[in-house]
Amino acid sequence: MVISYLVKCSYYKALRRHMYDYSGYGQSTGKPSECNTYADIDAAYKCLKEQYGVKDEQLILYGQSVGSGPTVDLASRLPNLRGVVLHSPILSGMRVLYPVKRTYWFDIYKNIDKIGTVNCPVMVVHGTTDEVVDCSHGKQLYELCKVKYEPLWINGGGHCNLELYPEFIRHLKKFVLSLGKSKTATNASKNPTADSDNQSKTSDSGPSDTFELGADLPEVSRNSLDSRLEKSKKSNKPEKSRMSTDHVDRFRRKKRLVW
Repeated sequence: MVISYLVKCSYYKALRRHMYDYSGYGQSTGKPSECNTYADIDAAYKCLKEQYGVKDEQLILYGQSVGSGPTVDLASRLPNLRGVVLHSPILSGMRVLYPVKRTYWFDIYKNIDKIGTVNCPVMVVHGTTDEVVDCSHGKQLYELCKVKYEPLWINGGGHCNLELYPEFIRHLKKFVLSLGKSKTATNASKNPTADSDNQSKTSDSGPSDTFELGADLPEVSRNSLDSRLEKSKKSNKPEKSRMSTDHVDRFRRKKRLVW
């Protein structure tokens, strides 16, 4: 349902989505590791910058579960992002296994130490009955955010089913629209004449629940991406097994804690 909402926004040119698989998952080769996931999100960001001409202030990062690690890491290094969505996020890899009070050198995805350096609005959503990543992870990350947005704690929500709750999609839409309004307000302060013209046009055409986040993005050919997608669909090779040599991953599986 999240994807369908993003597709709908893309159709109306309010948003343009860029999705990818981490190393060792889905259609991606390689093996999953903390280092590789950081390289993956950096490669996706570089693609958006160099091939599509996207500006940092046009980007909304979205990270779910362990994917919140690479998302927070990148967001902590980009001061001008539009926003960040953290879906069932983790404080750190070790804290999923044990309620430790400090960060150890061998811990992974240390969101707890990085979230305070994220300068853009952050929306956190977590299920109250999440049995994989306790809801306390999301609540603590929210408290540590520099620019807080109203969080959403879904009563009865688990780890992989939040998209099934109507309030989740409504809240995500509200967050995206609020980012569009903040951009409009910023532009209005720089150009009050243009703002008055826009207001008159809005009053004539009626209210709108979309915004042109991607309106000034260049139209770039998608041939290279589409060709790679077609090749992956035609390939008869079985998907590579999701193996990891990470010690924390092995311990997590031993304890039957899989995200």
